[in-house]
Amino acid sequence: MTRKSQSDYKIPAERLPEGFVETVGRVPEVPAVARPAATVVLVREGAGGPEVLLLRRNRATGFVPGAWVFPGGRVDAADGEDALAERWDGLTREGAAGRLGLGEGARPAAIAYYGAAVREAVEETGLWPGVVGGGVRVGGAGGGGGLSEGSAGRAREALLGRGTPFAKVLRALDARLDGSAVEYIAHWVTPVVEPRRYDTRFFAARVPPGACAVHDEREMTGAVWLTPGAALARHRRDRLPMIFPTIRTLEDLVDFGSVEDLLAYYRGRPIPRVQPEIVRTATGVALQIRTNYPSR
Repeated sequence: MTRKSQSDYKIPAERLPEGFVETVGRVPEVPAVARPAATVVLVREGAGGPEVLLLRRNRATGFVPGAWVFPGGRVDAADGEDALAERWDGLTREGAAGRLGLGEGARPAAIAYYGAAVREAVEETGLWPGVVGGGVRVGGAGGGGGLSEGSAGRAREALLGRGTPFAKVLRALDARLDGSAVEYIAHWVTPVVEPRRYDTRFFAARVPPGACAVHDEREMTGAVWLTPGAALARHRRDRLPMIFPTIRTLEDLVDFGSVEDLLAYYRGRPIPRVQPEIVRTATGVALQIRTNYPSR
């Protein structure tokens, strides 16, 4: 079932990443293929309610430079291999396929999106959402749990610097993945006007209270923990330029009183496929949202 909004969602140019408005209207004759990707909203308990981690993209990057985003990236072939799929507790290939609405022969396999979400979190933030080692949840770089700061740093560098498969890193740590700590929450496809397009599954993942991120400076230039409401307030004050999927996700997360409430709300809930259509206006851009709900 498809639903299309009748009213535009307008974003002033000053609230958008630098150069974004100029790309609107350049519709290619043959749109770029949307690459499979995963985004992860890292969530921790805070004094004012659940807090999410936002990272600022390096201005030298090719995709939304300068924007504040959630961690994420492309799905790699290794994210769906048996060596990693077998390290999940509480998540099977069949369960992931049913949750994401992907058939058994899909490439990449549905479980690869989950693996990519956790791997990207480790690479970009030094945090280890959903990772359990030796019976103790791993908190992240310098953040407690089952890893020392040194072993966490070495394991992360193995992923970033040497391209070691995530499954091999987890095996060396004697660690597994907790499916209950990672929940599927959204599905966004980049508009056809963009030269780089992604078919992105969004996940929320629990990290311990007080978890500290150490962002990868090769791609990111800043990191901040905020409640969704505070992040949106800063965006409205032109202090946090964001693209629409980030804004919309924050709006969807505003009212939750705890991390567990957030995860429980999305557990098993139908997730629509959303692909915005972007129109340039005199003051910025406007978007119409085409929403495709999975068939029951």
